[in-house]
Amino acid sequence: MMNIRLPHCPVWLRRAVLLCLIAVGACRSLPTVTPDMAASQGPPHVAGTRGPLSAARSKAVLDALKSRAPDTNLFDRHLALEEALAGRPLVAGNKVTLLHDFNATHQAMFAAIRDARDHINMETYIFEDDEVGVRFRDALIAKQREGVAVSLIYDAVGAVSTPREFFAPLRDAGVRLLEFNPINPLIAKAAWSLNERDHRKLLIVDGRTVFLGGINISGIYSGSSTSSAGERPKPWRDTHLQVEGPVVADFQKLYLETWAKQKADPLPQRNYFPPPTARGKEVVRAIAGAPDEPVSAIYATLISAVDHAETEILMTNAYFAPDPQLRASLKAAVQRGVSVKLILPSATDSGLIFHAGRSYYDELLRAGIRIFERRNVLLHAKTVVIDGVWSTIGSANLDWRSFLHNQEANAVVLGTEFAQQMRAMFDNDLASSNAITLEQWDRRGLGARLKQGLARMWEYWL
Repeated sequence: MMNIRLPHCPVWLRRAVLLCLIAVGACRSLPTVTPDMAASQGPPHVAGTRGPLSAARSKAVLDALKSRAPDTNLFDRHLALEEALAGRPLVAGNKVTLLHDFNATHQAMFAAIRDARDHINMETYIFEDDEVGVRFRDALIAKQREGVAVSLIYDAVGAVSTPREFFAPLRDAGVRLLEFNPINPLIAKAAWSLNERDHRKLLIVDGRTVFLGGINISGIYSGSSTSSAGERPKPWRDTHLQVEGPVVADFQKLYLETWAKQKADPLPQRNYFPPPTARGKEVVRAIAGAPDEPVSAIYATLISAVDHAETEILMTNAYFAPDPQLRASLKAAVQRGVSVKLILPSATDSGLIFHAGRSYYDELLRAGIRIFERRNVLLHAKTVVIDGVWSTIGSANLDWRSFLHNQEANAVVLGTEFAQQMRAMFDNDLASSNAITLEQWDRRGLGARLKQGLARMWEYWL
């Protein structure tokens, strides 16, 4: 029986546990890296959960997109791309609030929980036993005792350091709990695969409001958590989103699908899908990825948006290990005259993924892509803005794990007003970042080069 408990372990140790468990226990079930995925040149393909789609199928998707909007303006073009690829309806009439401050994000989440009247469905990768985790636990228990139906999905590996005793008060109060893909296969009710994790961060209240993005339930964002040596870590920089309106129903469907696939006890009958009501004017689409789906809608949509960018691509991402298809798309965009800027971490809680991503700096810089590293924080945000009209925020990183092995959830927002907010946030981060030049990068030492080469060997499993 596998029973791993690491009280108060730092995030890097949690990631090390995941890597070791995968290497030992899940090698046989890992998808094989095909020659197409390993190639560094050639036309990009759309990735599925078990590898890329065929060249013919990828070309058919892209050709269909080109034929649908040959003469439209930027907004209409990206709208057409979204409609063709995402597999979920484009939804108008939403109110969208950009949240890039830890305190403001949690205040908004606590306010929504406090105002819940029917149900609360929460899904998170990490749920820490710390000050923030206790506050969320107590808030959920209070609503359950008021008669609101509360359910919680947390990932078994993400919460590996959280004692089981921490969740006992939730269960005792009647909150429905689901440990996603337990480490111990003997207690798993659904098909078990240790390498498949639930990385989504969703809080859905009364079927009318959803929070999503990169923020876990942890005090590390505010610096309230400390390392085992008692050191205060760097503050984390993350981005979240609050959405109110009809598109919340699509995120609700994702949550209920996960609950059903894990064969958990049925949820109580509640008004999970209230009549849709317009709350604003934003056009939003819910996009998701899961290991059991034939195509990652998040990845397919991102590749298509990059391939059709006309003016600029602004990416901020925490864990950056771009596959050949994404690298090819970014380099091709520069060749078309598109300005491509990446804001990446200068420090990390995961050394392997950090050095794996840096191993591609030389290739990307030589192609004309501009790279910046964010100073004085641990960057955890996952955002993209394209052409001043297409924006996405969510849980998906730009790495193999997010697109092939994890459950992820993103929102795409179409429109210039929200994109301007995203651009302002990007510019603020840019002002606190250091530019990485090719001349500077060529002078890096042998030790750095060795770390990057070794880390790249593991990038598929990180």
